[in-house]
Amino acid sequence: MANLTPAEESTFLAWIVRMSLIKRWALMHNFREENVSEHSHQTAVIAHMLAVIKNRLFGGKVNAERVAVLALYHEVSESKLQDLNSATKYLNPEFTRQYKLIEHNAEEECVATLPECLQADFAPLIIQDQVDEEQKAIVKAADTLAAYIKANDELRFSNQEFSHVKERLDHVLEDYCARMPEVKYFMEHFVRLCWATVDQLAGVDQSHQA
Repeated sequence: MANLTPAEESTFLAWIVRMSLIKRWALMHNFREENVSEHSHQTAVIAHMLAVIKNRLFGGKVNAERVAVLALYHEVSESKLQDLNSATKYLNPEFTRQYKLIEHNAEEECVATLPECLQADFAPLIIQDQVDEEQKAIVKAADTLAAYIKANDELRFSNQEFSHVKERLDHVLEDYCARMPEVKYFMEHFVRLCWATVDQLAGVDQSHQA
């Protein structure tokens, strides 16, 4: 392969790789630390599942594969801004508006690091203002579910730092369940066992096979 000149090289992938260095829940004690890259992968899996459930059981016509890709990129701005906890991000409407603008600028900067011939393909995946609203709602629900699973996992090890997180997300997910039947189905069928032990999981699998 021919060597690229510095002018032709792109920093895009380097910023994506650095997502694994950005800690989530940085202001809180964590029994198990989580980075933005791990969170994005888990959110992508959940978002894909939600889209498939919506299509298969509730008459949806969502592109599940695109939803998964959107979820992989939904926190790309944090490669430049780092993670900001929700309580701070939504402290008041004016702060939220200003921070959303900063996030938007960071998203545009990420797209601009790509070769110009590729930017039109990635902009609708990364710049949240360009994302289809139905698909964005599924990714947001998946993002919330990933945080809920994390909070319960921490509480399983008696880390009370996450008790208020679970309480807040209980209310958020109650609203999601009322509006999005795929979220309710996901909660009923998949969530509880996410913080089960390995032996418990094996026992459930064996009972299904019996």
